[in-house]
Amino acid sequence: MIKENNRFFWAEIIADEIESRESKDTIIIKGAVSPSGAPHLGHLNEIMRGYYVAEILRDRGHKVRQIFTSDDKDALRKVPKFFIDENWDIIGIDEIDAGLLWKNLGVPYSDIQNPFNSGYESYGDHFTALLRESTEMIGVPVEFISTTKMYEEGKFDESIREIFEKRELSEIILKKYQDNVSDGYIPFVPQCEICNKLTAGVKNIDMEREVVAYKCTGFLDASGKLISGCGHEGHASFREGKLPWRFEWPAEWKVLNVDFEPFGKDHAEGSWPSGKEIVQEIFGMEPPVPMVYEWFTLGGKSLSSSNGNIITVKEISKLIEPEILRYFFAKNPNKQRDLDLSKMDRLVDEFDEFEMSYFEGDGKDKNSVVPSQIYPAIIKETVEKLEGVKSIEEFRSRQRIPYRSSAVLGMVNNEKIQKEMASHQGYIDLELPKWTVDLAIERIKKGRYWAESNQNEYNYYVKETMPDIDIKEDFKIALRELADYIELGKGGAEIQEKIYGISKDNAIEMSEFFKVNYELFFAQEKGPRLGPLLSALDRKFVCERLRMER
Repeated sequence: MIKENNRFFWAEIIADEIESRESKDTIIIKGAVSPSGAPHLGHLNEIMRGYYVAEILRDRGHKVRQIFTSDDKDALRKVPKFFIDENWDIIGIDEIDAGLLWKNLGVPYSDIQNPFNSGYESYGDHFTALLRESTEMIGVPVEFISTTKMYEEGKFDESIREIFEKRELSEIILKKYQDNVSDGYIPFVPQCEICNKLTAGVKNIDMEREVVAYKCTGFLDASGKLISGCGHEGHASFREGKLPWRFEWPAEWKVLNVDFEPFGKDHAEGSWPSGKEIVQEIFGMEPPVPMVYEWFTLGGKSLSSSNGNIITVKEISKLIEPEILRYFFAKNPNKQRDLDLSKMDRLVDEFDEFEMSYFEGDGKDKNSVVPSQIYPAIIKETVEKLEGVKSIEEFRSRQRIPYRSSAVLGMVNNEKIQKEMASHQGYIDLELPKWTVDLAIERIKKGRYWAESNQNEYNYYVKETMPDIDIKEDFKIALRELADYIELGKGGAEIQEKIYGISKDNAIEMSEFFKVNYELFFAQEKGPRLGPLLSALDRKFVCERLRMER
C-alpha cells in the first residue's frame, strides 16, 4: 500500500473498500454535474478524485469504467451572470440573448436553444461539451452520459416503477429529510407538453398505462420562488419527465451499477443519507462507496459562476503543465485548499520537488503532500503524448526550469535567446533530446503568461538589442564597474547594495543611475527591483549589456 507519513494515500483506502465488496467484471466509478453554466476548475473535483481511485484499481488488475453524468434533464432555475463561450472566453449576460434564457426558466437544459455559436444543439450540450474538453485537456479518460437520453431510452423506467410501487415507503423516507413533503407525495416531475417546463403539479399515477397526470403549475427557482406554469392539464409518460434529485441520484446508482462516487460536502448531510436509504429500502441494493471532498477556493474566495470568480482548465493550462494540475487534485481531498494564481510559483515549486523525490529519492517520502509513489499516475498522460518516450523511466531526462526563473527568461521575447540564456545558466542542456528542451521552453511561456496575467514584478520585456540611448562617460564607468561585480556571481541582494555603493562612489544621483539601467534593459525609465532582476537574468547577457557590447 502507498503510505504518506505513516498513513495510506486516500485513493488506496477507497480502492481497498471497493475491493472488499463483491467482485465484478468491471468497476464503475461515477461523477455528475448539472450543466447550468460556466464549466470551471471546481467541476473537475469529482472527475479527478475518481481518476486516482480508477488508476489504483487498474494498477491492481481491475477493469474500470469511469463515467460522468451530465444532469441535463434538470431545469434552468437561475440565469447566471457569466458564461463560457465557444472560444473559452468568459462573457457576461449582456453578451448573449438573455431573453432566451429568462423565458426558459423551468425548462430542462437539454431543451433550451444554444445561445452560443459552438454548433451544439442545446444550452446543456454546449456546457457538457466544454466540460468534456476540460477532461481531455487534463488527460483523464471519462465517458459522458446524458440523463436526458437515459430517460428517453427508458433506462429509468424500472426504477420509477419501483418507486411508485413503494410510494408510501418513499414518502416516509423523504419526510425524514425534508419538512415540506405533503401527504400522498408522488416523487416525479413531469415536463409540460405545451410550455416544456418541468412542473410539480402531479395529480395521480396510472401504473397500468405508465403515465402521470399533471397540471402545469410551475416549478421553484433557485431562490424558492415559483416559476409559473402555463396551466395545461395532461399526461406524461415515465420518459416525459424526471425523478426529483433525491430519487434520481440513487436511481442512477442502480441503473449504472455504480461502485464509487465522490461528492461535495453539500451532499454529505442531505442527499447522500436520503439516497443511501432509498437505494437500500426501495431498490434493495447497497449504495456505492462514498467519498466526501472539500471544495477549494480561488484567491481566497469561493468558486462561483454567478459572481465570475472562476478559472477554466483552458486558462490554467496557460499557467502550468497538465501534470501539475493533476498533482493539485492528488492532494488530500478532505482538506480545503486555496488556489492562488498570484502564487502559482509555489505550487510549481512544490510539484518540482515532488517529481524530484520520485526520480532521486532514497525510497522515503520526503514530500508531505502527495506520496512520491503516486507520481506515475500523475505523469502518465504527459508521457504518453511525448513522441519517442515510451516509459516514465525515460522521462527521467526531462528538464524543468524553476518557475520564477522561467518568468525572468520570459522577459526576453525571443526563443533562441531564451534557450541560450537557459543553457548558460545551467537550466537546460541543448544536447539532450528535443522533447526535453521543448518541455523546458514551454514552461518559459507559462511563466511569461503568469507575469502578464498577474501584472507582477516579472511583467517586463528586456530589449534583445541595446536601446539607442546617450550615456555620459561617468555613467559608463559606473556601469562597467557594476558588470565586473556581477561577473563575480553575486546574488540579488548583494547586487542591489552594490548599485547604491557605485552611485555614491562615482558621485552619481542614485535615481539617475537606476534610470540608466532601466533604459539599457527595458528602454523605459522605471522597472522592477534591479538587483534581483540582474541576478536572475543570464550573467553573460547582463554583463555584455552593462558594457554596451550587446
